[in-house]
Amino acid sequence: YFLLSNLSLLDICFTSTTIPKMLLNLLCGNTTISSAACLVQMYFFITFGGADSILLSAMAYDRYLAICCPLHYMTIMSALRCALLVAVPWVLANLISMVHTILMTRLSFCTNRIPHFFCDLNTLIKLSCSDTKVNEMLVLVLGGSAVLVPFVCIVASYTPIAVAVWKVPSTRGKWRAFSTCGSHLCVVFLFYGTVIGVYFNPTSTHTTQTDMAATIIYTMVTPMLNPV
Repeated sequence: YFLLSNLSLLDICFTSTTIPKMLLNLLCGNTTISSAACLVQMYFFITFGGADSILLSAMAYDRYLAICCPLHYMTIMSALRCALLVAVPWVLANLISMVHTILMTRLSFCTNRIPHFFCDLNTLIKLSCSDTKVNEMLVLVLGGSAVLVPFVCIVASYTPIAVAVWKVPSTRGKWRAFSTCGSHLCVVFLFYGTVIGVYFNPTSTHTTQTDMAATIIYTMVTPMLNPV
């Protein structure tokens, strides 16, 4: 429940970085945002989104221990380890976000119109008139550490979980375990699939409209589907 409560907090913070401003724009028709506010929004969006992604892998580790090593679970998952599993995503996500934000301040832009409903990192890079090779490289490197690595860890953790569940003698117990893990995996694939599709696909394969549709899924839909 400690990890779940932190996931809930992250989901609330994550959606709060974009939805209130988007609703204000829709209601008032005022779609302007200052440069400083744009950078702040981008910083917190990357921070909360990255921390959310890394924390999901920590929760997969917790689930692996609970199912595959139930007798040692309380010993391994001490209060200190739980605190570290929560603190590490926050620290890493803040560092990644800080790097992207600092590099973004060094760019000049060809236009002040952002074709998105918030200050998205990739969208801002595309609007720049400066050399963005370093920014683009760091999106892949740092983004990979915050998105691809946790995703691979989550998928890998489900292999021993599936084996352990398959050995459950009770058909009813086996079905309950598979249904619980299956619903979690659906949310995981929905979240990481849309994020990977937006940030790690070649820009020629998708448009601004598809990016926005995918962004709505991982910023609004999956946080609501996460267990509270």
